[in-house]
Amino acid sequence: MSLSDLFGGDPVVLGQQARIEPTQQRSTARLSGLLDAAAVVVDEVGFDRITTAMVAERAGASIGTVYRYYPDRVAVLQALRERAVMRFRQRVVDQLKTSGPETWWDAVDCAITAFVDLYRSEAGFRIVHFADRERTPVSGSEDLQSGYFARQLAGVLAEEFGLTGGADLIFRLEVAVEMADSILSRAFQTTPNGDERFIAECRRVMHDYLVGYYGPSVVAV
Repeated sequence: MSLSDLFGGDPVVLGQQARIEPTQQRSTARLSGLLDAAAVVVDEVGFDRITTAMVAERAGASIGTVYRYYPDRVAVLQALRERAVMRFRQRVVDQLKTSGPETWWDAVDCAITAFVDLYRSEAGFRIVHFADRERTPVSGSEDLQSGYFARQLAGVLAEEFGLTGGADLIFRLEVAVEMADSILSRAFQTTPNGDERFIAECRRVMHDYLVGYYGPSVVAV
């Protein structure tokens, strides 16, 4: 199994929160347009203040068009987050293919680079931090959670670089992902291109934490 196989997924998924499944090209384009508009509004006002009316206005659509696909603003935001996470997964695949990592840390660093690149280039990418605690997870959306990414990355590191897999590796990677998520969120809190100090510190914290368990010299097999 290749590195990219382990992270397979549609990078332009339109979200599981939509009321109906788009079956025609026009519907697909309309859904993409609504999410593109929502992404711009998120950057302008934040996801706490966004409304369906703002999304409709930005998309040049009627409010009825928004409600045709999404029952409320939370559904729009959840769909936008799903798309952002899937695009992140695809960016990791692209980074792995391009860089050809030689060590387990190179592979982990690819994920950090992908996250930073998307923060800088993807409108509304901050939506990855959106979570509505009043709603239960949507059925079938497990692959969009941080635990899924940790499991997939654990598979890569075990199969390609010889790390001891299993529950311990998954747990430690999930801890590392949570730390990186928090530090990188702070890096982009007030600086559009990210505070390089926080980005560098994110790499150092993750590296030192994982090296403590797996050592610095594991090379690709």
